Amino acid sequence: MSSRFDTVFKISVILKGLDALVEIIGGVLLLFVTRSDITRFASWLAKNPLAGGSHSYIASSINHSAQQLVHISTLLGAIYLLSHGIIKLFVIINVLRDKYWAYPVLIVVLLGFCIYQIISIVSSHSIAVTLLTVFDIFIIVLTWIEWQRKRKKRAESTPKEEIPITS
Repeated sequence: MSSRFDTVFKISVILKGLDALVEIIGGVLLLFVTRSDITRFASWLAKNPLAGGSHSYIASSINHSAQQLVHISTLLGAIYLLSHGIIKLFVIINVLRDKYWAYPVLIVVLLGFCIYQIISIVSSHSIAVTLLTVFDIFIIVLTWIEWQRKRKKRAESTPKEEIPITS
């Protein structure tokens, strides 16, 4: 059971790390693209057969997201994606390096992002953000369990000091 949990935990954290890399790449790209580039790309992407044609839910979501992004400053979006991605990637790398301090930090960071995402879900009703939030909560639970296991192991390996008995 323990090795299966470890595998699920590591795969989940690695997937979260890949998500962080995508955010960093997206943030860098936003620094160099114009608003018209974004709408052209979204239109092309929505016409892609993988999106289900130009009248599908996925296509309309892509176009809606692009319109939202155009209304927000691309610089603000780039800063958001870069900071979000860099913070997550830094903490995830340290969790994967088994740094004890990184476990509670990852929990706090993801909780903060979840709060922001839940506020976003309330206003946008985005299925993608909802799924991302559910995955983040899953990672939080796994990280909490792993952190508790590490704490227990650490407590067991720490030598207990004997209290001298005085008469």
